Amino acid sequence: MAGGDGAMAMTPHVLIVAGSDSSGGAGIARDVVTVSAFGLRSCLAITAVTVQTHDTVEQIEHMPPELVAAQMRTAFAANQVAAVKIGMLGTAAAIEAVGSVLASSPKVPVVLDPVLVSTSGRLLLEENAIDVLRRDLMPVCRLVTPNLIELATLTGSALAPDEERARLQGEKLSKTLGTAVLVKGGHGRGSKSVDFLLQPDCPAIQFEAPRLRQGMRGTGCMLSSAITASLALGISLEESVGAGKQFIFDALARSATT
Repeated sequence: MAGGDGAMAMTPHVLIVAGSDSSGGAGIARDVVTVSAFGLRSCLAITAVTVQTHDTVEQIEHMPPELVAAQMRTAFAANQVAAVKIGMLGTAAAIEAVGSVLASSPKVPVVLDPVLVSTSGRLLLEENAIDVLRRDLMPVCRLVTPNLIELATLTGSALAPDEERARLQGEKLSKTLGTAVLVKGGHGRGSKSVDFLLQPDCPAIQFEAPRLRQGMRGTGCMLSSAITASLALGISLEESVGAGKQFIFDALARSATT
């Protein structure tokens, strides 16, 4: 048994820092399944426990910040953490706790899905925490993955009415943060879902896929987890984004036929 535990500890892990979703439609449940699909193991730091159906968030209980940090520290101590995926954080105190742990592992790539509001419209990050997220955590991440609504909030702008405005907002955020931003086009319109990978002082890289009518909760969680898993495998950022985009398209296509 001890030998097996040692072998598991040496296997590359993705540390998932996020909230749980009792419906299984989003959050850590989606993250773990996605990371497993890339042949990697997950270790966890739960930031919040939510009571949800697929239609509404009924209750949220935030974990104490010191408990979030302790989970992260022991995950790093127990496993070979090759990348970190961050989802729902909930409070400014949690953001600060997460940032303090990440500061001790600066070489590990971090992907942040800036979860601000649930699909049903429930606020998942306290309003007074948005500035803290933008100032203290986003700049230390390898990639930030906002959807169009999150992008507008993070840049203090109106919702982008088209792809060009979305790209410009993403460029602004990337330059402000000094890190890469993936603008997700899932909430856009048109026959194609267009994402933009934006990096300071680099030209935009565009990713396209046919827009499927089939909807699915948790695609933002899945995309960021797929990208994180790819980075953990040593794949470049651009290739990791492409792999994540393909993973989501395939999942939606399968869902449409079942």
